[in-house]
Order: sequence, then C-alpha cells, then structure tokens
Amino acid sequence: MESAISPFLHPALDRLGVSDEMRHLMITPYREVKFGLPLVCHEGGLKLYTGFRVQHNHSRGPFKGGLRFHPDVDLAHFRDLASVMTWKCALVDIPFGGAKGGINCNPHELNSSELEVLTKRFVDRLDEMLGPDRDIPAPDMGTSPREMAWIMEAHSKDHGYEPGIVTGKPIQLGGSPGRLAATGRGVALVTCWACENLGIEVQGARIAIQGFGNVGSHAANFLHDFGAKVVAISNRHSGFYQGDGLDIPGIIKSRNESDDDLTLQQIDFAAGEISNEELLALDVDILIPAAVEATIHQNNVDQLRARLIVEAANLPVTAEADATLQERGIPVIPDLLANAGGVTVSYLEWVQNRQRYSWTESEVNNKLESTLHNAWKQLTESAKSTGSSRREAAYTIGTQRVKEAIELRGF
Repeated sequence: MESAISPFLHPALDRLGVSDEMRHLMITPYREVKFGLPLVCHEGGLKLYTGFRVQHNHSRGPFKGGLRFHPDVDLAHFRDLASVMTWKCALVDIPFGGAKGGINCNPHELNSSELEVLTKRFVDRLDEMLGPDRDIPAPDMGTSPREMAWIMEAHSKDHGYEPGIVTGKPIQLGGSPGRLAATGRGVALVTCWACENLGIEVQGARIAIQGFGNVGSHAANFLHDFGAKVVAISNRHSGFYQGDGLDIPGIIKSRNESDDDLTLQQIDFAAGEISNEELLALDVDILIPAAVEATIHQNNVDQLRARLIVEAANLPVTAEADATLQERGIPVIPDLLANAGGVTVSYLEWVQNRQRYSWTESEVNNKLESTLHNAWKQLTESAKSTGSSRREAAYTIGTQRVKEAIELRGF
C-alpha cells in the first residue's frame, strides 16, 4: 500500500534525478520498533498497549519527532510522519533528522498515574535509542509538557541529568519560553507572509480553523491579534461559526478555566453550531486545517471555497485533493513549513539545554521568526523560478539537503 507521503516525495526525487538506490535509501526508515506495554489499570485488570518509534533519517543530525498518544496509531502512520519530519527539518535548515512515535492509547481514558507509568515504561523499552545526540522526543497529539517531564525523569535514572533528551518540557525543568505557542505562532506568521504574497489583506481576513487544540488555538489567537476575523473553529465533536468573528481570547480563557473540551456555552450566543465538514466548505479567505491527517480529500475538496489553505496539521490534504486544488488555483502552504515553528523552537530549546543557558521569550520568538522567514523566502523563490507549487518546492529543497548530507557522509 502506497504511503500518504509518496505522491509528494517521489516527484521531488524525480526532479533531482535521484538514482533508484539513493531513492530507496532516502525513503526507507533507519530503524522501526514496536513493543508491548502492559499496564495494570486502576479499576483492576491488565491492559496491553503497543508502543512505536520510527527513526527515519539522521544524516543531518539526531532523530527528532513527537510522541502521539492516540488509539488509532500504527507503524505505517508513524512511518509517514517520521518521513515528514526529516524533510521539514531540512527545509527550515535545522540540524535534526526525522522520527515519530507514540502509544496506541486514549489518554482521556487513563488517569494521571496510569499515564505516568505508561510513559516511563515507553522510555524504558527504548532506553539506549534515546539521547540528546541520538533521538529527542517532543509533544504531539495526546501529549504535553507533563509527559515530557516524565520522559526526562525516566531517562535520568540510568543516564543522569540530560535536559536535552526531550523538548517541549515545562520551563521549570529546562523548557524554553515560547515553545508551547511556537507551532501556532509559526502558522500565524506563515499565513501573514502568504497573504502578503497573494494580495490578501490580513486585517479583516475571514479565517476558519479546523482543530482547536494547542496549535489551532494559538494560531487563532495570534491571527486575531493581527486583526483577522476568525469566524469558525472546531474540535473533534463539533464546530462553531460567527460571521463577524468569534471572541477568540474569551473562548480560550473560558476553555482554560474549565479544562474541558470546547462547548457551545463557551461561545458567544450569536454563534451557530456547524459540523467539521461544513466548516471546511465555508466561504472564507483562509482555511487552516489544524486537526489530523487527510481531512481534505477527493470526496470533499470540490466543496472548498477558501482563497488560501495553510496546513497547520501534518498531511491534512491528500495527494488527490492537492492536485484538484492546484487545478482550481487555490494555493496551499504545505505543512513542511506552515507547522515547522514547533520543531524550530524545539531546536532552540535543545541548544539552550546543551549550553546550560537560557534565552528570553523575546529572543526565542525573534529566532523563530528569522528561521521561518528565511525558509519562506527560499521556498517562494524556488517555486517562482521553477514554476512549481509551494509544496513541490518545499519537498525539492528538503530532499536535496538530505541527499547532499548522505553523499557527504558516505554509507
């Protein structure tokens, strides 16, 4: 079965004239592991979960990638996401390779003690595979700074104090200011640059955001501060729409205070409830899919009416849908750049940990913006000079850099 990333990756390798042998080497993960994680639950009984880690490529630096706790994950899922991390790190030119992993659990069904045991057992199983110069996990769907703190503690039992073993940690344990909001901040910045490039005025732009977790909510808040009108948001259950713009700061404040899923009671009463599919089809200036993979596909792409799509999630647009959007002239800002703010500040956190030194949030945010803007300029210049789409340019730049690193290092 062809992976979700293959239709994007192979054309880039074709453009570079990569040999069959090199192509196979670049696509094939360096290592894949799958292992059982038994857990005695608080209500009694034994449950067996499965842990995964895919280390895709480390030619440009240590493996880097998030940990996802979700019941639907499997090895093929992480294989695609690890590959995406490789090309993403290369595109923004930070010295990491790609990895991804996690556990096939529903974290909402486990209490804190059970999650701690499961997370630390995950680290025990991987043991020597992890390390600040080997493989550096980070938060992803279903995980947070809390789980990263547990990983740091579990690793320290045998390896001593190494804060650089993991990023996205609490600030009190060596985390970086600005890391929690970094992915959403990056999405907002890239959206603004894309609007400037395409002649869309951010001030007053109507924006719909599918997915209101950490990434979607921070992106919404920054874009609201930039003067945009976020008219629709959603979570996994439902969405909400208000034509003259939602009160994003108020919604976030209410949600944080309730520590619960978004509900209609947290939305201005003038807002109407809509489905996720209805959100995707709204007549807006900008659509930001910030939920899960493949939410825009061949069965709904024709209903999309946005002028611009910015991929805050990983692989939210399938290859078939991407081709249709190109035909319709709807530009897509690819995930390789749009959501790279998280891994960029993870790199900055790792650097601070290695130096045993910290920067201010302002310094971190400035470095983030500079890194992403350099990548944005290279991507847009490449797309313009070659007549390719932004996604094609992103994959070509990323794969070229990885190919060069492999050739320089040898086999």
